[in-house]
Amino acid sequence: MRFFYSLFILFYTLLIRTAAIFSKKAKLWSSGRKNVFTILEEKCKGKNNVIWFHCASLGEFEQGKPLMEKLKKTQNITLLITFFSPSGFEIKKNDTLADIITYLPVDTLKNAKKFIKIVKPQKVFFVKYEFWYNYIYELSKTHIPFYYVSVIFRVNHYFFKNYGKWFLKQLQKCSCFFVQNEFSKKRLQQYGIQKVEVTGDTRFDRVHEIAQQFYSLDFITFFKNDKKMLVAGSTWTPDEKLLSDLFPKIYSKYKLVIAPHIIEKSHIEQIKKIFSAFSVVCYSEIQEKNLTDFEILIMDTIGLLSKIYKYADISYIGGAFKTGLHNILEATVFEKPVFFGPHYQKFNEAIALVNNGAAFSITHADAIAQTILTFENEPTTYHKICQICKNYIAQNLGATDKILNYVYS
Repeated sequence: MRFFYSLFILFYTLLIRTAAIFSKKAKLWSSGRKNVFTILEEKCKGKNNVIWFHCASLGEFEQGKPLMEKLKKTQNITLLITFFSPSGFEIKKNDTLADIITYLPVDTLKNAKKFIKIVKPQKVFFVKYEFWYNYIYELSKTHIPFYYVSVIFRVNHYFFKNYGKWFLKQLQKCSCFFVQNEFSKKRLQQYGIQKVEVTGDTRFDRVHEIAQQFYSLDFITFFKNDKKMLVAGSTWTPDEKLLSDLFPKIYSKYKLVIAPHIIEKSHIEQIKKIFSAFSVVCYSEIQEKNLTDFEILIMDTIGLLSKIYKYADISYIGGAFKTGLHNILEATVFEKPVFFGPHYQKFNEAIALVNNGAAFSITHADAIAQTILTFENEPTTYHKICQICKNYIAQNLGATDKILNYVYS
């Protein structure tokens, strides 16, 4: 089975290299891996106690960051971070938290052996769903402890299918799974994996840390002026079309910030077009503008969204119409109601908040408008929801300490 898995990896790599002719992202994926081993040999030379974190992309980096930060503060380590996706690496390649940041070499046995021989990691943390079976095999073979952080296992995961037996067997090599809920623990134990601890989700620690930091975004204050504000984060085209139906119903009292997931010029122009009936300004233009004159602000930059949520009266999180719901905890931590689309069932925090009446899954603009009207007419309902959000975050803090206490006890 390992032969067929490795063959698939080679075929997948070939497809991406072919796609690199047409796709900028695929080109970065391919070209970024060309000199990885040379970089590692140079930067790992003479380094001791290397702790390796692997993240698929930016979201997993944020999820693992509380662990990375605490390890840097409490242990004498060299921190290595690898990324699978260009959307994570390109944004964080110069992050000062890590000592070394690279792409993860393609998961072949040869690459895995070479990588581990060069890096000599003392411990390895895979954030969430990064199951690379040749790396798993080599880590187990060389007796290097490795852990999975903030994982969720569901009934329909391929590990638990008849065709997934070989993959499940590889998971048994893991030193410990730190899972988000009891169901995941029981599911793994049902299939013979006993090294499982329910520690929760480290993202709660991360968003709480961000919320506690003092900062001021004057441009948001000027833009908001004396109105309320809806912040729409990580939006895709279906979300933006819904917002374009919603905004005419609420613009007399609300301003709108849109932070799209894709900030390419063509997509920004598309957003401007669907909101052409309103006064729209982009973040890249604000130095020349009086922001109080505008009704909609488009964030054509990255890195500010988690801070902008602080100023929101209501938040909308994109992705739940098609691609997958983005991080709702970044908004929830600021104790305000959250809206998103219909496909959220794979996200524990979304399910919990909907069940508690603090988040709202919607399919059309009228549903949001009606709920906002309720908030306007019943302020006690709005404040009750804010309190539910606050309590939910507080009840789920502490995953970072639980994990590190287990690993270093």
